[in-house]
Amino acid sequence: MDEPAGTGQKASLSDYLAAERTLLAWIRTGLALMGFGFVVARFGLFLQQVQVMQRAPSEQSYGLSLWFGTALIVVGVIVNAFAGWHHLRLVRELDVGETVHSRPSTQAVTIAFFLALVGLAMAIYLVSVRSSTGS
Repeated sequence: MDEPAGTGQKASLSDYLAAERTLLAWIRTGLALMGFGFVVARFGLFLQQVQVMQRAPSEQSYGLSLWFGTALIVVGVIVNAFAGWHHLRLVRELDVGETVHSRPSTQAVTIAFFLALVGLAMAIYLVSVRSSTGS
């Protein structure tokens, strides 16, 4: 039933369309990371404006949100570049008939773990900002 990889069997149209859907999903993921990074980067500015409106002394610096946001934007760019490169490689493999089936998606797993770490770091940051402004 399943033919070994590299037998030269040409891919069907559905294989190409599935590859394109996967590429578009990764592009959406990269754009979402960039958009979320922009929001996080501007979060520090928002917190500073809240302090100004409350006429509170500005002892706390919110520059860390700028770094978190910038890191997310850079990761979004890397995800999009890697998705494009992976798609081109996959289409070339489909053209030749050399696709390797049942490859684990290391890109998806890597992004998932990275986002989990960023989320944890942001949660710790927000708790530390909240506790320092609350006291």
